[in-house]
Amino acid sequence: MGGCPMKRRYWFCLALLTVWAAFVARSWYERDIALVIGGTYEEMLKASSARFSSPYLDGGIWWGGPESDVQLRFTDPQYGFITPKSADVFVGFKGNIIRGLQMSPQIEPLLLDDALKVVLDLQDQWRRGGWIDKKQKNFPPFADTPQWRAQLRDENKGSKTYWYAGDKYQAMLTMNRTEDSKRPEDERYKISIEVATPWTPVDE
Repeated sequence: MGGCPMKRRYWFCLALLTVWAAFVARSWYERDIALVIGGTYEEMLKASSARFSSPYLDGGIWWGGPESDVQLRFTDPQYGFITPKSADVFVGFKGNIIRGLQMSPQIEPLLLDDALKVVLDLQDQWRRGGWIDKKQKNFPPFADTPQWRAQLRDENKGSKTYWYAGDKYQAMLTMNRTEDSKRPEDERYKISIEVATPWTPVDE
């Protein structure tokens, strides 16, 4: 009567393991850092699921970053965007205020097809959010064309493009061929992003 205690314990342990696995999966896949230029150190910590490596430094200019691979969420309500996971994120502060960020939106150097997918997705997010590539004459946006592929494969060229979010932010997106010591026979590419308040005139 009352059922088998062993069977009840089995189902209890199974349910407990399921909940634990879901918690671990969420912790693993949803690690992110959320910020906006002009926001504060405390606001960033509250909005982010990843731990930050640097404690707040009162006054002066300083840099810090997350302790783990993270996805970046730029949280401006109009100009926001999301990157793939990165092993290389640095946030710049002046006292308590976020002044800029530098990152490579990838865990490791990527093949050309994969790298192009990343930069094209970022550009699409920016366009949808109202960012404008105002330096097209000298720094046109990336595209998946034979001409672009040939330029990117040239180790002495690579390229960069500039995007502006009104008068609030400027972003510089670069992509270059790089060496990968783990796969020296492959063509691999590194992407970099810098975001801050505008630092170069549009007509430059």
